[in-house]
Amino acid sequence: MVQLLIRIFYRLVGNVKEHSLEHRLFSTISLLNGVANIGGSFAYLLQGGSGLLQFAINAGTGVLFLGLYYLSRFRGIYYILYWPFNLLILGFLATLWFPNGGSHGGSSYYLIPALMIATILARSGRTIVLVFLLYAAVAVALLFIEHQRPDLIAMPAVEDRFLDIVLNYPFVQIFSSGLVVVLSRNVHAEREKSDKLLLNILPQEIAEELKKTDQVAPQSYDQVTVLFTDLVGFTRIAENLPPQDLLRELDSCFSSFDRIIKKHKIEKIKTIGDSYMCAGGVPHRNKTNAIDCVLAALNMITYMKRLKADREAHGLPCWEIRLGIHTGHLVAGVIGKEKFAYDIWGDTVNLASRMESSGVPMQVNISRATYELVSNLFDCEFRGAVQAKNKGEIDMYLVRGVKAEFKGEDGKLNRKFVEAYKEVGAA
Repeated sequence: MVQLLIRIFYRLVGNVKEHSLEHRLFSTISLLNGVANIGGSFAYLLQGGSGLLQFAINAGTGVLFLGLYYLSRFRGIYYILYWPFNLLILGFLATLWFPNGGSHGGSSYYLIPALMIATILARSGRTIVLVFLLYAAVAVALLFIEHQRPDLIAMPAVEDRFLDIVLNYPFVQIFSSGLVVVLSRNVHAEREKSDKLLLNILPQEIAEELKKTDQVAPQSYDQVTVLFTDLVGFTRIAENLPPQDLLRELDSCFSSFDRIIKKHKIEKIKTIGDSYMCAGGVPHRNKTNAIDCVLAALNMITYMKRLKADREAHGLPCWEIRLGIHTGHLVAGVIGKEKFAYDIWGDTVNLASRMESSGVPMQVNISRATYELVSNLFDCEFRGAVQAKNKGEIDMYLVRGVKAEFKGEDGKLNRKFVEAYKEVGAA
């Protein structure tokens, strides 16, 4: 039942996921005022001749409000109807001033939520100033007329005036509080959305520092392990794939890499085309980053082998991965003021890139620096001194996998590996 009511509400004023708060508020107020004014206008017909003017005012403004609702909800042009909308509300409330006891009646309370609505819908500070001045001018004018021409104000009986105030005052309180609650909830939702987007770009502590100080101080790290991957055959396959299929395949592959590195507490740095770059030991310093990156690299190889086998079984083109890792000193920080990014710099990054470009497809290629940190846990094969672009000859190793003594019968890492891992972290 609740879901049905929510669907009906969304159908009337717009879905919260598809329409802005301002758009939905405009539609809601227009619809409520339109229905209320037209419905309430018929009560004045019972008064005969004296009530025809009030009938015409209520019915006429009701039709105008429903027209604004239609243009807002089904034509989506609420943003150009700001002043007609507010002038209609203000004009209607001003006409109620005279037959409802002026400042002594309950109708005057509605100026408060009306101004709140006008402020929420305003698109600039200049508009807010103008609407405040307009409401102030109308209120002063009404009070002035009431003071100078009290005969224009229809004063109902004391009992009727008391009932009018008792009914309208709490309604305006509830209505105004409801506006504040809705606004605060939407602000909170938008803040969560923006925070989520920010955390997709920056590590959490970096994002928090940026929000607090509007800048992030660069940090120097003594031991960080950088992992580079590149898809072998990507350019050749990309030439024969539709753009949508190409991006879908690449997104699926990199999303799997994201899940793998998150599991091993590694920070994604960026992707460039078909290259993927991440690093362990930043921004959280630790001593296990070399092991973490090698484990993640082996998981990536396993994933790519499964993907290749599946695509070959269906006669689809497939690519392989080339992967390189190096450990060393670097600097990390945030660059840019508008499209900022968390990045890392230093020769460690360049060497990791050379590890990848000089690597072997579907193998984990690591430098001597990384080898010395992981050789007690992984079986590694020395490749010799390999010529790397602009770096000369570099000692490289291929990681064949976790040593047999650290794996159980099911192939999973055993307690001995976990203890050795913890010992490295505590060292």
